[in-house]
Amino acid sequence: MPQQLFLQNIIACIWDFDKTLIPGYMQTPIFDHYRVDAKKFWKEVNELPQYYRKNGLDLIVPDTVYLNHFITYARTGIFKGLNNKRLRELGAEIKFYNGLPEFFDKVKHFVKADPAYRQHDIRVEHYIVSTGLRQMILGSKIAPYVDGVWGCEFVEDPPQAGWLDSAGLQTAGPPKSISQIAYALDNTTKTRAIFEINKGTNKISDIDVNAKIPDEDRRVPIQNMIYIADGPSDIPVFSIVNRFGGRTFAVYQPGSSEEFSQVNNLQKQGRVQSYGEAEYTEGSQTAMWIDNAVNEIARLIVANRQRALGDKIGKPPKHLD
Repeated sequence: MPQQLFLQNIIACIWDFDKTLIPGYMQTPIFDHYRVDAKKFWKEVNELPQYYRKNGLDLIVPDTVYLNHFITYARTGIFKGLNNKRLRELGAEIKFYNGLPEFFDKVKHFVKADPAYRQHDIRVEHYIVSTGLRQMILGSKIAPYVDGVWGCEFVEDPPQAGWLDSAGLQTAGPPKSISQIAYALDNTTKTRAIFEINKGTNKISDIDVNAKIPDEDRRVPIQNMIYIADGPSDIPVFSIVNRFGGRTFAVYQPGSSEEFSQVNNLQKQGRVQSYGEAEYTEGSQTAMWIDNAVNEIARLIVANRQRALGDKIGKPPKHLD
């Protein structure tokens, strides 16, 4: 009998970033650093799709069009010297909701501390999947607590045409600044990250995300996933996780009636299983819901592994009465 590829003993907590882990948007420290009016910048971004359509473009991705505008601001000197190093430095200024990042570690610890879970080597992994800037997340205080980050990436210093002919040598130029998009993630392509976690592509690069892999050989079954996010833009991921038996949870900023109404509607529509305030301190509703979901998944893993063990070993022979 072929050996199973993975033990499927991992529970994945997968997090959106903006308005899920932080009250606003991660780019705020950039605007503050360069003294740029954030409202004006985002108004320009929101008008870009219409501007491009007037100039003959029909297919535009609204979720990631802001990346090109960041490059425009860098190229024109408004974001002078904005590079990946500075993005990481500015990421350190991001402010998180109450209870973070400590809550991430607490979830991992209580699973490790349970003897039944420890016997089966059940572990929790935290992942962030965001349409924001990956380097800022990696520079933030939550980075040491996560097992992987998906986000948008910039290229600073791309090689010139024919660079292979010159053995990769580059002539000295101006200070490095963001100039191209290396990786873009929108609200629909977030689902790719879910399947990379599911199949183990993020751990074993030889596994292609499009490879056909039996459910029993996937590293993290989607039923072992919990997806936490804030709004309608996360519906594609909510849909995938719900469909395959995972858990979904929406959060809203404490005191915001508008955000409360938004997540309440998501639950009414069956998009999420539950929702709560973006408050991650011990004893909060959100922390308890996530803890409970992790416990439910862990108990199911234990039960499935014990059942599989019994099926393989069978019961020992006994004397007849």
